[in-house]
Amino acid sequence: VKFRPNLLTFCPAPAQSAEIHTGAMFNKQTGFQSLMKDGGKHFSGVDETLIKNIEACKNLAQITKTSLGPYGMNKLIVNHLGQHFVTSDTNTMLTEMEVMHPAAKLIVMACKAQRQECGDATNLVVSFGGELLMRAEELLKEGIHAVDVLKGYELARNKTLEFIEPLKVWTCKDMRSTAELEKCVKTCIASKQLGFEAPLATLVAQACVQVMPSNPSKFDVDSVRVTKVQGGNPDSSFVVEGMAIARGPSGVETCKEKAKVAVYASGIESQSTETKGTVLLENAEQLQNYTKGEEQRMDEFIKSLKDAGVDVVISGGSISEIAGHFLNKYKIMALKIMSKFELKRVCKTVGATAIIRTGPPLPEELGYVESIKVEEYASQKLTILKTRDAKIATIVLRSASPNVLDELERAIDNAVNVVRCVGRDPHFLPGAGATEIELAHQLQQFGATVPGLDQYAVLKFAEALEVVPKILAENSGHNHTDAITQLYSEHQLGKKNMGIDVESGSIVLDAAENNILDHAETKKWALRFTMDAVLTILQVDQIIMAKQAGGPKGPEGGGGARDAD
Repeated sequence: VKFRPNLLTFCPAPAQSAEIHTGAMFNKQTGFQSLMKDGGKHFSGVDETLIKNIEACKNLAQITKTSLGPYGMNKLIVNHLGQHFVTSDTNTMLTEMEVMHPAAKLIVMACKAQRQECGDATNLVVSFGGELLMRAEELLKEGIHAVDVLKGYELARNKTLEFIEPLKVWTCKDMRSTAELEKCVKTCIASKQLGFEAPLATLVAQACVQVMPSNPSKFDVDSVRVTKVQGGNPDSSFVVEGMAIARGPSGVETCKEKAKVAVYASGIESQSTETKGTVLLENAEQLQNYTKGEEQRMDEFIKSLKDAGVDVVISGGSISEIAGHFLNKYKIMALKIMSKFELKRVCKTVGATAIIRTGPPLPEELGYVESIKVEEYASQKLTILKTRDAKIATIVLRSASPNVLDELERAIDNAVNVVRCVGRDPHFLPGAGATEIELAHQLQQFGATVPGLDQYAVLKFAEALEVVPKILAENSGHNHTDAITQLYSEHQLGKKNMGIDVESGSIVLDAAENNILDHAETKKWALRFTMDAVLTILQVDQIIMAKQAGGPKGPEGGGGARDAD
């Protein structure tokens, strides 16, 4: 048998090449990095993961803490579009800050969940979450395992939710009573706009009573709208039974009483053809007839509206000049609303159906208003629609600057959400930090009976609850150590409603007697969402970050070309 020498010499080469290639692959990196692409990152261990995550959440809580309570400070935030926000509202702060740290994002998500569920107590979620993680860090540095901290925190959460039940001090019995609704929302508004809580609470109560359904648990927050008018002061704000639209009419008619309303979703103008066409005009007479035909069709359309008894036309698009001419001729009031959401609310208010064809409306498509008129406030025209059995109420807010108007709107939004929560659960707890300090006092007594290492976590949870009265005291100028000491001494005597007095010289006051009330279910949801986020963060033992996807870098400050538009 003859062997070809060139084959014998060539055969070992592939094996040697594969060995070199495989060796290069395995010798390149060791450990976890050998599993990932170049540029991937991996962190593990208590110091690299847990402590770093806790640090990020503490920094986030440090920002929001100073905005808690009636004397909370404002933050000036400039977002990636260059818009300025001066606010003490936690949800607005976290939304515009665009937090990127993955652990801090969990706290932000808990805050947003609280916002959707209750609409209030978002600052409590972030501040309390940061405080719990800070206390957990102390235990971890003392050598206690994260699992023991988790067990203790879960036990403390369950006990806290049990302890809340007997602390309820007041129940809203009649949700159609303006006085009772004022009492419900006054504390919520005072925490954002101290000094304006009385007039704003009255406005919110009036608006909510007007649109309250027969079953209060089905109250819709979208039924109470806010229209902002710059100029004047908050005391000159008022409530409209219906809608207030911050623009004037498109024609000369400015007032109609007991009028039928037609709502057109598309504009009122001559329809163009879908395909391109050419019109050949051979003489001047044909040109005159061509324009006359367009005028005649528009005249017939507007006359058909008048024949149907329509006095007001609301358009979701543009109103052509020729349409405006005939609307004025037949004395029909025309109003243009470009926002489709606003148009939907107008349909709900007047009881009309939005029409998408060009033609006279059917009787069942028409709406009705008691009155529609244009009023002027501080050089701004306001079209006010008033209806019978209004399904929507509008609070017209007045103030000197846009920033103050935005803050007042946020305070009203929170207050309306509190009314929604009261419809589902009418119970209230004492505010001003009284509930938190009483829960801390009871948890400390319970913690002394807990066996094992869980005891340390339960006691740290109780310490973390002190954050609310502590911040309230600091923000109102009291010494927080003196305030906490005095509160504990009062609560040990059985005075469970004693909280921080932020206005007078004395440190403590009876929250229930002074009508400083927190909604019970809102407080429970805040504790639940906070604990969910905190327990998730404490269960993280490794951080694995893949290499960022390639592509061109965005402009400085974030955002893109579409955002800039």
